[in-house]
Amino acid sequence: MPVSLSYPGVYIQELPSGVRTITGVATSITAFVGSAERGPVNVPTTVTSMGDFERTFGGLSLGSALSYAVQDFFQNGGSQAIIVRLTNGAAIATLNLPTGAASPNDVLPLVAANPGAWGNNLSATVDDNTRDPSNTSLFNLTVSESGGATEKFLNVSIQPSDPRYVPRVLEQSSNLVRVNKDNSGNWIVPNVRPSVATTNATANSGSDGSALASGQFIGTNFQANKTGIYALENADLFNLLVIPPYLSTGDVDSSVITAAATYCESRRAMLLVDPPSSWTTVATATAGLASVGTNSQNAALFFPRIRAVNPLRENQVEDFTPSGAIAGIMARTDAQRGVWKAPAGTEATISGAVDLSVRLTDAENGELNPLGVNCLRTFPVTGTVVWGARTLQGADRLASDWKYIPVRRLALYIEESLYRGTQWVVFEPNDEPLWSQIRLNVGAFMHDLFRKGAFQGKTPNDAYFVKCDSETTTQTDINQGIVNILVGFAPLKPAEFVVLSIQQMAGQIQA
Repeated sequence: MPVSLSYPGVYIQELPSGVRTITGVATSITAFVGSAERGPVNVPTTVTSMGDFERTFGGLSLGSALSYAVQDFFQNGGSQAIIVRLTNGAAIATLNLPTGAASPNDVLPLVAANPGAWGNNLSATVDDNTRDPSNTSLFNLTVSESGGATEKFLNVSIQPSDPRYVPRVLEQSSNLVRVNKDNSGNWIVPNVRPSVATTNATANSGSDGSALASGQFIGTNFQANKTGIYALENADLFNLLVIPPYLSTGDVDSSVITAAATYCESRRAMLLVDPPSSWTTVATATAGLASVGTNSQNAALFFPRIRAVNPLRENQVEDFTPSGAIAGIMARTDAQRGVWKAPAGTEATISGAVDLSVRLTDAENGELNPLGVNCLRTFPVTGTVVWGARTLQGADRLASDWKYIPVRRLALYIEESLYRGTQWVVFEPNDEPLWSQIRLNVGAFMHDLFRKGAFQGKTPNDAYFVKCDSETTTQTDINQGIVNILVGFAPLKPAEFVVLSIQQMAGQIQA
């Protein structure tokens, strides 16, 4: 009603329609957790291209399987990745700019923006050609990386009250350096600006540390501290998780896979598992399946490894784990066909693969497929393709509802979309007007998926249902502040086996 009806006439008021559009979430944001040449540590960072990854994390590196997995992801159709860099004892490079003053104000201590030996390539110079030469707190700082970027910061100051206070400027604007801090977390800034006579102060003491171990991925209080794989707690959404090999054997600890699969279940995401390096035959793959570390419905395993050229080794052909490429193919399939389409078949070609580490026959494929192992195959003309779409619950003997990757991913997509799209329901009056709105909005979302071909059935009644009424929400539920929404759908399952029956026609016989 209007605020007041004070004069004779016509009053106009706008009424809400009750329609609250539920928007589907992204389906192929891929998180990569592992080592990189550079970049922030334990901080999920979004990149949208290989060039973006190179600027932040240093590009391809022989010591980083993650860098190759990210390259495969973007090369095969991926568009958005979240990178979590981990280190094991990596040190930050330091460089000091002398001031010419007596201790303790003799230097401005700068450190590399993040740990790693890359910081040893940094150098810095200063000059006093500022906007106000009479102001002895101002100076210009130039930071350079050998063979890389150069950053220049004009009119920075050593005075905390100045808007161009050098620690704040570097923290917000520099990709290369920061001002060092003391043990209490306070910036160490001298009372005298760096001396112009000092030229080319160089960095040192940066190191990459030791190789990663399971302790950098999982551990006590890691989830509470949001470190390791749990740094993804600071990421709003990811759909796929890839942990490239970090051990000297080219593998991932089974304990890390176990923890990652459990975490993916809590985040409505899928874990893509790489085959162990010891799987060189179908027999070793069959025998080693039980020790992978998980049989979660939110995990899928692909075998064998792919062979591709390594540009850092003069384009020699080497074995690489396939998970990065598989994530890219999933992203490509989602964009072209939808999350309900299996990321497999003749369209699921692996770009960049020149061969496979193990060539499989139809019979060998037939041994692994019933166990829930997705095979990669090479066919004439088609090339190297993904030839399986089962989760690790896809073994025939398990008879799981979540046997197939597209069915599981579609369910996760619906769950996440409805979880986010029904937040408005909280604290609304819990009665039929609310229930009817829920049915309207959730039903519209499900009907849109039906129209796009996500479900079985010729009619909406055959394809899905949305139930929210006095049957799903009793008076006891209402008294407890609960509203129950029941959503069902008939998923499309992939045509995994195509049977052609051929009969020879006999000649016509006159009766």
